[in-house]
Amino acid sequence: MAAAVGWGALAASSLVIGAALGLLKRWPSRWVGVVLAFGAGALISAVSFELAAEGTRVGGPASVGVGLALGAFSYFFASRRLDRGQDQRASSQAGSGAAASSGTALALGATLDGIPEQLVLGIGLASGEGISASLLLAIFISNLPESIGSASEMRAAGRDSGWIMRLWVVVAVVVTIATVAGYALADVTGDVFTAGIDGFAAGALLVMLIDTMIPDAAKDAGRVAGLVSVLGFALAAGLSNLS
Repeated sequence: MAAAVGWGALAASSLVIGAALGLLKRWPSRWVGVVLAFGAGALISAVSFELAAEGTRVGGPASVGVGLALGAFSYFFASRRLDRGQDQRASSQAGSGAAASSGTALALGATLDGIPEQLVLGIGLASGEGISASLLLAIFISNLPESIGSASEMRAAGRDSGWIMRLWVVVAVVVTIATVAGYALADVTGDVFTAGIDGFAAGALLVMLIDTMIPDAAKDAGRVAGLVSVLGFALAAGLSNLS
């Protein structure tokens, strides 16, 4: 159990590190876009290799498909609820409300992705498979752009820095607990469950990428966003195939 807490906290720590970097200084919007583009490429790789392909291998396409649908709908409806909650703020602070909403959507995406992803991490530990260095690095690297971009956008919208850091600490704690939960559930779950939560993470990520991360990256970074996304994909794909 201690190993699950330690490895889970290590993987989640990049969320807090990224938020701190986002608040350390005022990042030019172009650099925020470049970071988001790199992260989008890394997350597309994670969806392809660590989630969809791995889930299909261990539990079959049907379980992954069900998980994909559940993850996609969960993110879709949760983000719409958040958007409605931002409407009043957006109307009173023209322009800044949209940035705050975008930053909160990235935090939601990190949570909905991180919980199932780290459940799988805990299940792997409990089953004796150990920790895949490539998976751990892929999670760590892909977390950074989400939290940097989110913290930067929420700060630009006028959110208090302390509130932003507390939000990302809570997200990190929640996904760390998911690692422990996966470790505890390993004895009563099987490959079908693991494939389903892989699919859930992939579905939530895909909707978040198309709704928020990729449009923001293209808007802020311009035409270079596509090139940087490929670099992020290449690095994450290389890490995924190390083991």
